[in-house]
Amino acid sequence: MMRGFVLSVLGLWLLVSCSCAERDEPRTKSGADKAKVTLITLDPGHYHAALVQGSMYEQVDPVVHIYAPDGPDVQNHLKGIQRFNSRAENPTSWREKVYAGNDFLEKMLSEKPGEVVVISGNNNRKAEYIKACIDSGLNVFCDKPMCIDAAGFGLLEEAFATAEKNGVLLYDIMTERFNVVCILQKLLVLNKEVFGELEKGSADDPSVVKESVHHFFKYVSGAAIRRPGWYFDTVQQGEGLVDVTTHLVDLVMWTCFPEQPIDHRKDVLMKTARRWPTMISREQYEKVTGLGDFPDFLKEKLNDDGVLACYSNGEMTFALKGVWVKLSVGWNFQAPEGGGDTHRSLLRGSKARVIIRQGKEQNYRGELYVEPVGGGDAGELADSLKKAVAELQSRYPGLKLKEEADCWHVLIPDEHRIGHEAHFRYVTKRYLECLAEGRLPEWESANMLAKYYITTKALELARQ
Repeated sequence: MMRGFVLSVLGLWLLVSCSCAERDEPRTKSGADKAKVTLITLDPGHYHAALVQGSMYEQVDPVVHIYAPDGPDVQNHLKGIQRFNSRAENPTSWREKVYAGNDFLEKMLSEKPGEVVVISGNNNRKAEYIKACIDSGLNVFCDKPMCIDAAGFGLLEEAFATAEKNGVLLYDIMTERFNVVCILQKLLVLNKEVFGELEKGSADDPSVVKESVHHFFKYVSGAAIRRPGWYFDTVQQGEGLVDVTTHLVDLVMWTCFPEQPIDHRKDVLMKTARRWPTMISREQYEKVTGLGDFPDFLKEKLNDDGVLACYSNGEMTFALKGVWVKLSVGWNFQAPEGGGDTHRSLLRGSKARVIIRQGKEQNYRGELYVEPVGGGDAGELADSLKKAVAELQSRYPGLKLKEEADCWHVLIPDEHRIGHEAHFRYVTKRYLECLAEGRLPEWESANMLAKYYITTKALELARQ
């Protein structure tokens, strides 16, 4: 049954964190064009869709068009927008026009009331949505992951080729590029006096290692997160190897090979991958989804104890332009009291190791450390590091260096730290800049393809 209705929401999505320099002639709406960019939100089912609209943007029309099947996903999305519109501090003023019906995709493609489609939700059809929008001449601002399997990657390859031909921008939302700890790690890695040259490593001893652990149940914008019922179905959400790992792969490219195109056909060598499940009970499923029982599409996957094996965890090893990398991602149901998500990022250079740690000792907040390599000149490294931090203080006032037992701790003032939710504003603003100029850097498109080649190939390896 189809029906249309109007509510107030937002609609934007995220995109890149790239430089928009060295473009050709703009082929989309130019910066001189005073008309507002109009957003379309397609089938929102993940809270990231609402986070794009956590702020207002001068270039964006406050009226956002939503096309979705009627049901809890779109209703939860609208509630998220309403929370932003009604908050006491810096409330937004989005107005939503919603079409809810089974033919939502066809309706959107025929009406095309805007120029930019924001996609964040069920990942099973995401590659299909992307290709349909690009084929119709619409720009796409897409939450990760853009695809979750080899078939989806094939559609993505076609979509990027058509985007270039149609002069539209296809980009995914890489919020971690706006994390100050990741930015400072990159800047120190690029400082040859501090870091030296990036080591190549080996498959058994990679020079780049990233590990992250997340939790299904947590609080966002002060409210307990409500995940859709399909979120625990890896056919619809995707396995851990193709989901959060997109951020990890992106950070490796962005940090180690800045503004360099990665050709997935010759620059990537996949070595190993494995996967394992997080066990989800009915009570846990109810707590995070609000549903009293597993839906039919999950009941057939339950074990004899009625528990769901959700393959949300994975690990992969690969070489990128000859540099060996190991990535792992894990999901627990809920963090212990006082705990939170954890992250570790190690990059090994000829002079130093630059490391992000985010564990219990860091109160689950990302902290940056620099360690000398064995046999290196610790005094020379200290001098180089002090000089580097002093130079960075103009950009990050208050940045300090603290010597600890076996490393240096880069102290980052709180005013430079912004939360994950705030990153969406920055990545969206950057995308709007690129949209006004009419082009993304060529390396961005190449590296998006390489990123999803790596994740989908890792899944194939793990399933073998």
